[in-house]
Amino acid sequence: MLLQLLTKQQNNTFKKIMDLELIKSCTAKAQEWLESPVFDAETKAEVKALLDNDDKTPLIDAFYQSLEFGTGGLRGIMGAGTNRMNKYIVGMATQGFANYILKAFPGEQTSVVVGHDCRNNSRLFAESVAAIFSANGIRVYLFESLRPTPEISFAIRQLGAKAGVNITASHNPKEYNGYKAYWADGAQVLSPHDTGIIEEVNKVTVDDVKFTPDPELIEIIGGEMDFDYMTAVHEALIDQEVINRQKDLNIVYSAMHGTGRVIVPLCLRSWGFQNIHVVPEQMVVDGNFPTVVSPNPENAEAMTLGIKLGTRLGADLVVATDPDADRLAIVCRDNKGEWMIVNGNQTAMMFCYYIIKNKKALGQLKPTDFLVKTIVTTEVIAEMARKNNVELRDCYTGFKWIAREIALSEGKQKYIGGGEESFGFLPYDKVRDKDAPASICLICEIAAWAKDQGLTLYDLLMQIYLEYGFSLEHTINVVKPGKTGADEIKRMMADFRAGKAPTAIAGSPVVLTKDFQALTATDAQGHTTAIDMPARSNVLQWFCADGTKISVRPSGTEPKIKFYCEVKGTMECAACYTAARNAALQKIEEIKKSLAL
Repeated sequence: MLLQLLTKQQNNTFKKIMDLELIKSCTAKAQEWLESPVFDAETKAEVKALLDNDDKTPLIDAFYQSLEFGTGGLRGIMGAGTNRMNKYIVGMATQGFANYILKAFPGEQTSVVVGHDCRNNSRLFAESVAAIFSANGIRVYLFESLRPTPEISFAIRQLGAKAGVNITASHNPKEYNGYKAYWADGAQVLSPHDTGIIEEVNKVTVDDVKFTPDPELIEIIGGEMDFDYMTAVHEALIDQEVINRQKDLNIVYSAMHGTGRVIVPLCLRSWGFQNIHVVPEQMVVDGNFPTVVSPNPENAEAMTLGIKLGTRLGADLVVATDPDADRLAIVCRDNKGEWMIVNGNQTAMMFCYYIIKNKKALGQLKPTDFLVKTIVTTEVIAEMARKNNVELRDCYTGFKWIAREIALSEGKQKYIGGGEESFGFLPYDKVRDKDAPASICLICEIAAWAKDQGLTLYDLLMQIYLEYGFSLEHTINVVKPGKTGADEIKRMMADFRAGKAPTAIAGSPVVLTKDFQALTATDAQGHTTAIDMPARSNVLQWFCADGTKISVRPSGTEPKIKFYCEVKGTMECAACYTAARNAALQKIEEIKKSLAL
């Protein structure tokens, strides 16, 4: 007992020493910002407030590390500090990116596209990025105002730019902003450019950044690119005749205060839809997102105003885009006429089902066509592809990996669609990122096709389950903010790999474990085989004897660890859906207990 008490006291003493060292280190970094002539008065005032605060937690969170420029760029809470999104951190990232571009294309006149979303400081950051690129002799195509993420991707390819930057934090809460780095193919950077850019960014100090712009090298773009992008979106259209017959489909759309506000209604009209209504409160550009708790289409709360308007207008469906218009949300009526939010997996299922079925019916489906999904997305799509002899490829989470599959097959095979469970889909190959405007147009075509047959999107979903098997997918987000949270997430993943992974989940034995960091698959007998993937990723998957699939990965953009659960079930008829869903939800609760979540 005495030994345990002494050990506890020693641990507490060690922790206090470590905390004091951390405060000392962060204070020194903050003091450097106060004394440097580079930082402006507003930034210095914010740093001084952190130093004067008796609670040192905000100071530590702002300065305990440098906001990491990862393979997708930057994303973090806005504010002063090395671990925050501000014009100086953005500046260092841009200077490093510019250095890499100049090394990659020596002696060439290079250009980049710069865009941004609706968030607070997004225009400031975008203009800072444009200024720094131009100061380094790189021509910049800067969008005149906020634009959807997929249009930025499209513009890079359309203008023959060597790279691009989009200032956005996608669907994150209002405190966040981000910096997405794109390469010449219009996709977010992959190897070897990702590590090359990171190396250059890590060499840069704030004193190295060239903040003074060359106005001659900055060109403002807007309306003409909008027209070209909307023209390209038409390539996702499969059956114009069905839209012509159902042009009065009653559609309600919400921009969620973001970039889809102009583009999406115009795209829908250009496809032939004539009965489009918008949620007026959410068409207002506002980085504070006043009408939602969080501007995330994965959250049902964000769709409340759209559903209210849809009810009042008797709409067939309600659709929405997140602030940077790469993700979409869909709400349709169930068999009782009540509104039902279609989840991300169901959304991907509907797209893949319609693309396969109608391309086949119209004679458009070719043997060389292929679909792509991420490893955490529902296996129902895999069954769909298998039964229809369509090639399906699995890739890591993130659309840069889907873009990679498109690039690998360019000129040899045709990409016809791909998506992930987090409400992102790309139905054509003119863009190399998630594309909500094109996907919303296509889901409205699907709704028109269903209505043409006296069906709803809900009826179509039931049809898919009956044809390819029922499953329920559920994501458990375990939020761990700050440095302590980041450490805890690392420890959880390390423990799973160090022998603390479950051998059974909700009573069903784990028959296969996939570790994408080690690139190994291990069966219940301990036999290990190699996984063929283009890179390593911090993801674990457990497959159970009853068909349950659990995927675990730390989020790359938010302070949380995600558990993606997929549960199989039986469904004999459309009326059996509620019973099948309830049984699956009960299984999810058992899974939570098994994993102590």
